[in-house]
Amino acid sequence: MVSFETHPDRYRHWRLRVDGEVAWLTLDVDEQGGLQPGYELKLNSYDLGVDIELYDATQRLRFEHPGVRTVVVTSGKDKVFCAGANIRMLAAASHEWKVNFCKFTNETRNGMEDATANSGQTYLAAVNGACAGGGYELALACDHIVLVDDNSSTVALPEVPLLGVLPGTGGLTRVVDKRGTRKDLADVFATRSDGVKGRTAVEWKLVDELAPPRRFAEAVTERAKQLAARSTRPRDVDGVELPPLRRDRYVTSVPDRDAGTVTITVHVPEAAGALADGAEFWPLAMTRELDDLILDLRANEPELGTWLLRTEGDPQVLLDVERLLDTDHWLANEIVHYYKRALKRLDVTSRTLIALVEPGSCFAGMLAELAFACDRQYLLDDEEAGEAGRLMLTEANFGRYPMGNGLSRLESRFWGDRSHVDTLRKETGALLTPGAAKELGLVTDVLDDIDWADEIRIVVEGRNALSPDACTGMEANHRFVGPETVETKIFGRLSAWQNWVFVRPNASGEQGALRRYGTGQKAVFDRKRV
Repeated sequence: MVSFETHPDRYRHWRLRVDGEVAWLTLDVDEQGGLQPGYELKLNSYDLGVDIELYDATQRLRFEHPGVRTVVVTSGKDKVFCAGANIRMLAAASHEWKVNFCKFTNETRNGMEDATANSGQTYLAAVNGACAGGGYELALACDHIVLVDDNSSTVALPEVPLLGVLPGTGGLTRVVDKRGTRKDLADVFATRSDGVKGRTAVEWKLVDELAPPRRFAEAVTERAKQLAARSTRPRDVDGVELPPLRRDRYVTSVPDRDAGTVTITVHVPEAAGALADGAEFWPLAMTRELDDLILDLRANEPELGTWLLRTEGDPQVLLDVERLLDTDHWLANEIVHYYKRALKRLDVTSRTLIALVEPGSCFAGMLAELAFACDRQYLLDDEEAGEAGRLMLTEANFGRYPMGNGLSRLESRFWGDRSHVDTLRKETGALLTPGAAKELGLVTDVLDDIDWADEIRIVVEGRNALSPDACTGMEANHRFVGPETVETKIFGRLSAWQNWVFVRPNASGEQGALRRYGTGQKAVFDRKRV
């Protein structure tokens, strides 16, 4: 079982130091600290355990250190920044492990960019040695890259020439889309195992600037202070400590292993609370639980292929919470973007998602986003009891929590029908009747209490009869419509191709490049293009 919870006191691979407006994240990997046996994390290479610590650090920097305006990512080892994902780990890992590892790594890198874009916390990569593969992808997630000009340190994406796979955690996409490297130069770069150094790296836009070894630390510090000066982060405010996670308070889960489902329920408290509650403020505490549960289920419960999402509580409390979040307070901003990232994690989760909108439910505003993230939504209308599932739109549903494609979930749901989205906006603040919810296209179907249990069972059984692989591909295609972004390209194009390449004989076969790397034997390729 993999746990995604940690604390700086327990880090084995990262050191976090805060010096006023600048924080230093130093990668110093413990070679014997692999999450699983069978490999050594040499040359600052990483596995999932290393990235779990990085994710924890990025979260704490946003919540516990609001005064930090620049985060410097560097290495604690001589002559090496990071060699990327550990090859022995990848070669020995199951396919689903590799996929989940890459997905989590992508989400963590995206979170770093989100901090720069939405929290005024700019990431700077201080590349003080050889930087290859996932190591360069880590640097690419930063807003600014300083490379030591020592005539030997390079940046490289050697996966294609050495391993027969792709730089699957954003490398190929960010080089051309974010860095603006010309595509022919990007092609040369991605097929050179030795990488690029010095002035050429700057000219090809692979890094932003060079600094000689004798003044590298000074140059990085100067640049960090310059980046900090342009930040909008607050000064002289106390952060919010993130205590050990208390599970099953606001988000509970009940697995049914025979049915291959897990029922996830988000519970709304009796009162909204206040920002002064810090980590106990309901939307922050709830999001931490939800985020952790998504990660836990993805990594540890791959056979629970259908997630049934429920909510319980008073919609009026949700309205009170949203009023507290709709301010320019730094903590409100961080909570909104954290919940946005948790929803995005749900969007790219390879599970069937079904919302059950029942009497006593609270699919209002920010929690309605959970329903709209689902592949289907069913609403129970118990006419005899005079009760029905509760669904309410608020302003939060019209862009506060955008998807990776930059659209709201309602814009994605009704892609190409802007007038209908405008019509929906007129319905904000009112509980929708079952008929209105169906007519407005906000639910898949409205069921009565007589048919409810049987119909939901039939839906679940029907899903379980389908190929899980086909469902994953189908759902991913349906969830993301409209414009492409760097984020959707990474998940929908680069990672999808990477997952296919991973299982091809040219990579993972007995004579494949990934399997033969480091053995002294050349890979034998099937030359047919597919």
